[in-house]
Amino acid sequence: MQEPSKAAKPGDLALLLDARGKPFLVRLEPGGRLHTHRGVVAHEDCIGRPWGSVVRSHRGEPFYLLEPSTEELIRYLPRQTQILYPKDIGYILLKLAVRPGRLILEAGTGSGGLTLALAQAVWPLGRVITYEVRPEMQALARRNLERVGLAEMVTWRLRDIAEGFEETEADALFLDLPEPWAYLPQAAAALRSGGFFGAILPTANQVIRLLEALPAHGFGFIETVEVLLRPYHAVGWRFRPADRMVAHTGFLIFARRLLEPLATEEGTLPSALEEEEKEEPHEAFQGPV
Repeated sequence: MQEPSKAAKPGDLALLLDARGKPFLVRLEPGGRLHTHRGVVAHEDCIGRPWGSVVRSHRGEPFYLLEPSTEELIRYLPRQTQILYPKDIGYILLKLAVRPGRLILEAGTGSGGLTLALAQAVWPLGRVITYEVRPEMQALARRNLERVGLAEMVTWRLRDIAEGFEETEADALFLDLPEPWAYLPQAAAALRSGGFFGAILPTANQVIRLLEALPAHGFGFIETVEVLLRPYHAVGWRFRPADRMVAHTGFLIFARRLLEPLATEEGTLPSALEEEEKEEPHEAFQGPV
């Protein structure tokens, strides 16, 4: 995990952007060199410079020296499969209450995009345990997290979760699998009472199957959302939306693991309240704040 600092240090991951915004992600080492179409940038010219400085290649071409954001680390990961989009990952972290000290389970590691964000969020006292059945994907994800210094925050399990999770009392669990409804007994056994459940699915038919299965396995307060991200162009006084936007990338399903099946009048576990029925913040908070 890269400690915050005002200037670039040996061993830091640095994002170098050329004059047109083309990114180059490098780990700074004494004697290292970055070869680009705009010339060679010596790592020595970056080390010790404040973040936000301009460094130049041997041809005099400028590069901005920046500390990479989590979004940029995920976006530039080497991948063999489609990773979760940062717009979805941010909402997942909030809904699963991912924070330092938590124990988080993940099934379907893939290239490690969500794994990276989870590991960064639970650092330094928490733990991420991720399950994958494909050895080549686990190896790729592990290399990706080693690149950013987070691999030690993760326990890597090469195992089919149909056999069950090895852990119990996890704070949160996320499934990135084609048929998550098939693994709800295993998920329920791995989560603590009141724990947070999440999944992502690409189609409405899959979502409906999961929603139908969740209450029968002790999950309630179920919520289904999609996250849309629309960039805007601003040039002078001209301000307009981009021609393309990151729209539907998947449906996100969230639920809570309940200790007792508190049935509603309809005989099912409670789901998330409709927006118009939710209490206002000042009504939800009771007592001193």
